[in-house]
Amino acid sequence: MTLIKSISGIRGTIGGRAGDTLNPLDIVKFTSAYTTFIKKSKKEKLKIVVGRDARISGEMVKNVVCGTLMGMGCDVINIGLATTPTTELAVRMSGADGGIIITASHNPRQWNALKLLNSEGEFLTAQDGAEVLAIAEREDFDYADVDQLGHYFEDDSFDDRHIQSVLDLDLVDTAAIKQARFTVCVDAINSVGAVILPKLLERLGVGYKILNSEPNGDFAHNPEPLEKNLTGIMDELKKGRYDLGIVVDPDVDRLAFICEDGTMYGEEYTLVSVADYVLQNTVANGSIISTVSNLSSTRALRDVTEKHGGQYFAAAVGEVNVTTKMKEVGAVIGGEGNGGVIYPKSHYGRDALVGIALFLSLLAHKECKVSELRQQFPNYFIAKNRIDLTPQTDVDAILEKVKELYKDEKVNDIDGVKIDFADCWVHLRKSNTEPIIRVYSEAATMEQADALGKKIMQVVYDMQ
Repeated sequence: MTLIKSISGIRGTIGGRAGDTLNPLDIVKFTSAYTTFIKKSKKEKLKIVVGRDARISGEMVKNVVCGTLMGMGCDVINIGLATTPTTELAVRMSGADGGIIITASHNPRQWNALKLLNSEGEFLTAQDGAEVLAIAEREDFDYADVDQLGHYFEDDSFDDRHIQSVLDLDLVDTAAIKQARFTVCVDAINSVGAVILPKLLERLGVGYKILNSEPNGDFAHNPEPLEKNLTGIMDELKKGRYDLGIVVDPDVDRLAFICEDGTMYGEEYTLVSVADYVLQNTVANGSIISTVSNLSSTRALRDVTEKHGGQYFAAAVGEVNVTTKMKEVGAVIGGEGNGGVIYPKSHYGRDALVGIALFLSLLAHKECKVSELRQQFPNYFIAKNRIDLTPQTDVDAILEKVKELYKDEKVNDIDGVKIDFADCWVHLRKSNTEPIIRVYSEAATMEQADALGKKIMQVVYDMQ
């Protein structure tokens, strides 16, 4: 059984039996529940935006979603192949009542998912998502009669509108980027990055080569932008022809960089670098400027924030948790250490286009190599491990035991259990997308970080 229902949407592998995988029946059920929820706050005919990444199953899922929305009486704006941030912006730009993004993000090609947006183009809150799940469980739907069916529209203008909104940001220095005459290599993973990133780079005056440039959903490698999956673009950078390597995931909300010498910049340092640029160009106006990332992100963001006289805040893992905290504290920049940059002056969503434009602006101002820029930031290493779960595993009991065992350390339990030691930390939490416990640990070297994670994993194993 791969079907995973969470407050952020529904995710699963394609094919199989109803209730076990992501199939047409469950897509109809969940889309109907989402529409029923949105209808509660508006009596007029709803307008819903639908966008999708280039996954092989995307066309099928899109057809089922759009047909269901029309059957619920909603007008549908299909924006076609589109990034997650493009779809988020399209909801706002079109004055829609919500949106559905068809993407399983970094999951392999056999997966797909529905991600749900409110009228602000932002992910539903935990409370709203829980209500959608409850409606789906009750199958409490009321479909439109023949005279009230929704209408279907297509609009392919939002890529250009998204790009223009990025170029209009005050801190995106297009003139400096053009003057720097950068040449970059992009791994677009055969998804929607291959459609929109060339347009962005051309508008910025950046020379480029696109690897895996066919948006056909046949991913050239594991789509999660981790070093072990990126040997192709790393080898390309080692040829010495480029200033920077750019890697995105299939829906282009995560962003990783490769240095000019073919080494990883470090996905954790995408947000750190962009935050440094934003912080140094932000006037406090009498209040303390702040940043936010999730509990599994590097301490380097805290260090950079404090260097600029700001205050750092941690949030539970998950984009909606980060954006909620950002709004609460008025953060000028935030995101997640997996390469997700959230810049409120654009919108409250992870956006690789915004991250690319701000990073290139920073690089143009610094007038240095990417590898040299990386050395200007605090150096930490994060090891990422996992504990596979069985249906019998009592995750809550395990986490409670770990918390009790390390009660004399600084412990944060807003999302799993994070143990902060003086010079390192480890974070255990149940994944929202896979049947695993994620074990992230950070220290001064990768060896130390991995050893810390494995030590805590052994503690868990000994409990079972």
